[in-house]
Amino acid sequence: MRRFDTVLFDLDGTLLDTLDDLLDAANHTLRELGYPERTRAEIRSFLGNGAETQLRRALGAGASEETVQKALALYKPYYAAHCQIKTKPYAGVVELMAALKAEGFRLAVVSNKLDDAVKLLVAQHFGALADAAMGETAQRRRKPAPDMVNDALAALGADKSRAVYVGDSEVDVETARNAGIPCISVCWGFRDREQLVEAGAAEIAADAGELKALLEK
Repeated sequence: MRRFDTVLFDLDGTLLDTLDDLLDAANHTLRELGYPERTRAEIRSFLGNGAETQLRRALGAGASEETVQKALALYKPYYAAHCQIKTKPYAGVVELMAALKAEGFRLAVVSNKLDDAVKLLVAQHFGALADAAMGETAQRRRKPAPDMVNDALAALGADKSRAVYVGDSEVDVETARNAGIPCISVCWGFRDREQLVEAGAAEIAADAGELKALLEK
């Protein structure tokens, strides 16, 4: 019998390459506030803990709380309106999800992205392949808190002992640990293999084929 029957996926950096749309939204916000733009590499390193943390890092340590809140007020509607411009699935991901679904896996997406954007992007790119999709809300703490994982498992009616979390960052490793389920990391997203090993990743997939093999073990 295979190890898992339920797979919870992170979204940004795992299923979808969202970096360029996130970069554009962040730099639009910074320009509006009179701050210098950030590079693609900088924004990539700022991702993983949600929009507010991303903006705090982009603004820098000297930004006041008032500036952070102004930035969020600018960023959220801009990103909501521009989150589908350059975003696309990583190679082999749609085929992977379709194959897993056909094999009877339960699939869900849990993300630190705002809940509305998560649902929009998952519906557009993956349709009915995902049985549930959820992001941050006022009532649901962002990862690495285990809230989203627990809510997703409840929505799927899934057994935690047969579930696995798949993500691309140290936040995902910690999230799985906090939720008490295994984590498989992928190194095609916002963190490289060395960073994932340093974060304590136990299993790492380099492409969708390797991930499929690990999930089917």
